[in-house]
Amino acid sequence: MAIVRFSPERELLNVEREFNRLFKSFGNRFGLNQENGNEEYENAVWTPLTDISEDTDNFKIKLDLPGINKSDVKIAFSDSQLTISGERKQEKETKDSKFHRVERAYGKYYRSFTLPQQIQEDKIEAEFRDGQLIITIPKAEEAKPKEIEVKVK
Repeated sequence: MAIVRFSPERELLNVEREFNRLFKSFGNRFGLNQENGNEEYENAVWTPLTDISEDTDNFKIKLDLPGINKSDVKIAFSDSQLTISGERKQEKETKDSKFHRVERAYGKYYRSFTLPQQIQEDKIEAEFRDGQLIITIPKAEEAKPKEIEVKVK
């Protein structure tokens, strides 16, 4: 029997998924749905912790993804939406050992962020180091703050 840790965040995601399915079924019945939905989001079990910061030149998104290989991280950008998804595989119990406590989340994860319109899409960079994904999003020139000199008479 697998040990499953209680996660209020996961429970809220489950409630949201159920509401989405309910509304989607009504939409399908009456021909209101125009899109297929996001399967990765609906199958997500957990969401990585994230910090978002901004300086004069860039937005920076840092996600904690310990225990995940760089090749198992999928990053996509479309229509001002940046999505990060993948899966953390659970370790298997062996004959000689058993788990007493499992606190880390396993399974599929998903995060999505709506980016401002004034960015340089073609210059978005991602770096994966020490279990942390760092995405740098350069601002467009028109979005950068400009200093205006005020003359006093």
